[in-house]
Amino acid sequence: MLSRAASSLYWMGRHIERADFTARLIDAAIKFDMLPYSDGQSGLKSAFDAAGVGNYYQGDCQNLDKNAVLDFMLFDETNPSSIISCFAKARHDARSVRTAVTREVFETLNEAWIGFAKKRKDAKKDINSFLAWVEEIARGYDGAIQRTMLRSEPFWFARLGAAIERADNTARLLDVKYHVLLPREDYVGGPIDHAQWTALLRSVSAETAYRWLYREGLSSRNVADMMIFRDVMPRSLAACVLEINLLLGRMRAQTGLNGAADWQARQLQSKITTTNIENVIQYGLHEFLSEFLADNNNLGFSIAEQFMF
Repeated sequence: MLSRAASSLYWMGRHIERADFTARLIDAAIKFDMLPYSDGQSGLKSAFDAAGVGNYYQGDCQNLDKNAVLDFMLFDETNPSSIISCFAKARHDARSVRTAVTREVFETLNEAWIGFAKKRKDAKKDINSFLAWVEEIARGYDGAIQRTMLRSEPFWFARLGAAIERADNTARLLDVKYHVLLPREDYVGGPIDHAQWTALLRSVSAETAYRWLYREGLSSRNVADMMIFRDVMPRSLAACVLEINLLLGRMRAQTGLNGAADWQARQLQSKITTTNIENVIQYGLHEFLSEFLADNNNLGFSIAEQFMF
């Protein structure tokens, strides 16, 4: 496969995953700011920080205006991580490799882009419906990829991009709740803390999964354990890293390439499989997640270098 085509497929997966994450992040922020004792702004500020878009924002990052930030994260084309930018880039990537993706995959992205203008108008009246629509598009894309594409290089590169992005997103979301939104000491473990963790689980569609895995009730320790170490949870760091290694293994068998990306992916998996949540909490969850984000980011660079895009 040409490196240009591999790049388009890889970034197509990343852009759709990023759009989905942005929608979920804002949904969680809105829920946080509706909770008792909230100042009505800290949740949105945490979403802004987690998205890492401060360098592109022209306003005052210290005094964020709610509507301006929502517009920036959803509809501003100068923000490369906004939902409109992600949809536009994903559609462009799909068009550039039109013969490598199925009709269903392309039509999902094309129809999302065409319908965006109408949904944008409706978003001003009902932001929750707009965010749900974005998540529905991401699910439709995932379904089209899984159900219609051959298990070959185009599929592997699209899924690889999504897995790298999802790992980054999960780590950011978990770090926001535990580090940025950590309540005052008198509220840790209390009603507001409990409500925030519940909102986070709902934002990643993991509330039911949590109840299946843990019978003793909601706790920050268990949420972190599920989102980091439980590879049966699709959005966990363990599941993402496992998928990355499986996909790189398939491509290694197909192409014979075995480089720095393969080694780094195995190292990242080893870091997760050789520790547990008690060790992570003792070390510092924020520190662990920061290191993971750096390692995952370096892995993305190595993948691009190894496959020459």
